[in-house]
Amino acid sequence: MEEGKNSGGTSDGSYNKLIHQEDFSQDDNTLYSNQEKQQVSISMVRPGFPLNHHKLLTVGLAVLAVILLAVDVGLGVYYNKLSDGQGIADISNEVAKLQASYDTAIQSRDEAKKQLASEISDQQLTKWEIEHQSTRSKYYEKLSDKIQMEMSALKSHIPMIKEGCRHCLPGWTFLNSACYYFAFSDDISSKSWHEARGFCKFLGSDLAVTDSREKHLALIDLINKYQGPARSIDYRRGFWIGLTDVEEEGTWKWLDGTRLTEGYWNDGEPNDQGNEDCAAMYPRNNPFQAWNDAPCRHELKWICQGTPRSAS
Repeated sequence: MEEGKNSGGTSDGSYNKLIHQEDFSQDDNTLYSNQEKQQVSISMVRPGFPLNHHKLLTVGLAVLAVILLAVDVGLGVYYNKLSDGQGIADISNEVAKLQASYDTAIQSRDEAKKQLASEISDQQLTKWEIEHQSTRSKYYEKLSDKIQMEMSALKSHIPMIKEGCRHCLPGWTFLNSACYYFAFSDDISSKSWHEARGFCKFLGSDLAVTDSREKHLALIDLINKYQGPARSIDYRRGFWIGLTDVEEEGTWKWLDGTRLTEGYWNDGEPNDQGNEDCAAMYPRNNPFQAWNDAPCRHELKWICQGTPRSAS
């Protein structure tokens, strides 16, 4: 009985053990089954997105392949044209056209350069001609001013000339009861002081003696009308008068031996620079500064003074 019990117990224990193992196996199977289902469900759900991506990639590659195929076909056709000579001929024609255009452009450029050089030459010639005409215009303006001044001087000189015709030699001026000869004309060459005095003596006169204020102002007024007054003295425009210090330096005397009492010297004159022993009268704005001493060898114009015929 005990054995039976034991065997029963053993059998019960084995049975129970078997049941437990079966339950455990069942549980394990259930667990494994659930895990597999879960994995299957995951594997079936997640790959959906990569699948669409792969499809798009496949389609893009297919389109790219088609494009490359078209390009390849086009290049093949172009290569065939080139191999046939038509493409080379077209390129040659284009190169020839470009060369012709280039040659035309070079020719036009050269012609433009020649035309520009010609225009520059003409412009320079015109510039020189304008300068020439401007110089001539200035010359004629000066000449016109000189003629106008001479006309004005002659108009004022006419009464003196008319009166001179009665009392003086032809070409002389009657002024302050004396006859005067002025070497105004450009045709008359300038002379040294001694040569000018010799000219006057040849005509029965001598260099002018302006020993009074009235005589000096009358003579300088007539000189200014013919020569035009100036601010500074130009020694070439002077007129010799009968005044010198050749006998004694610094002692100025008129030709009749009378010593000078009142002179109308320019500022700083006489200064005897370079042996200046003869006096000359110059056209000046200020008539009281019209004298200057100069070397007697200088060649200037001169003024002669003679006695009127009515007084002889």
